[in-house]
Amino acid sequence: MSTAMKVKSNREKLRISDLHAFYGESHILHGIDMVVNQGELVTLLGRNGSGRSTTLKAIMNMVGKRTGSIMINGHETLDMPAHKIAHLGIGFCPEERGIFASLNVEENLLLPPKVRSDGMSLEEIYDTFPNLAERRKSQGTRLSGGEQQMLAMARILRTGANILLLDEITEGLAPVIVQKLAEVLTKLKERGLTVILVEQNFHFAAPIADRHYLMEHGHMVEEIKAHELGTKTDLLNTYLGV
Repeated sequence: MSTAMKVKSNREKLRISDLHAFYGESHILHGIDMVVNQGELVTLLGRNGSGRSTTLKAIMNMVGKRTGSIMINGHETLDMPAHKIAHLGIGFCPEERGIFASLNVEENLLLPPKVRSDGMSLEEIYDTFPNLAERRKSQGTRLSGGEQQMLAMARILRTGANILLLDEITEGLAPVIVQKLAEVLTKLKERGLTVILVEQNFHFAAPIADRHYLMEHGHMVEEIKAHELGTKTDLLNTYLGV
């Protein structure tokens, strides 16, 4: 293998090839292809029902059936159970957040097992999310929507996951919280973490993303690099109505 090819393979964190996904008899994803490199933030854009969330769940083997290939850190994961996929460094933050409402913030953070050794310490978490430091003894039921979202992301970072799958993290949140999340994602990129972001708020995603994959009816219809956004406005309007 040439030096250039070695560098490329070392940077490549996720490669999806001809991915099909099913819920029962329903065929949701139709031959998805995408590549995400270390330190990139990549978005999946599209209308509701386009297959964006299913793509994240398919990566985690949380759909009924998958065919094709999903390579994570050089490992084929198509036949792996979800818990083993997590141990490859994948952290999934679902749209419903999934925090434990009866536990306080710190208990939520300490509960998940570490999948890798370089997860953030509690001190780093509280430095990144000052709101959580202030609410560390508050139960999940007493947190605002924005604080719940921060906690859901922070819990993943505690595990040592370095590939983050984030599903609609800004939905229903106040603009000041959305801005905070943008700052956090920028810092995570600087640390070398890789992010795949399903996002309806294009104006949030556009300034922080390196590339955008545009989806429609379970197909990838376009890949748009950050510097191409200005020339792809009509295409984005067609598929997103932004």
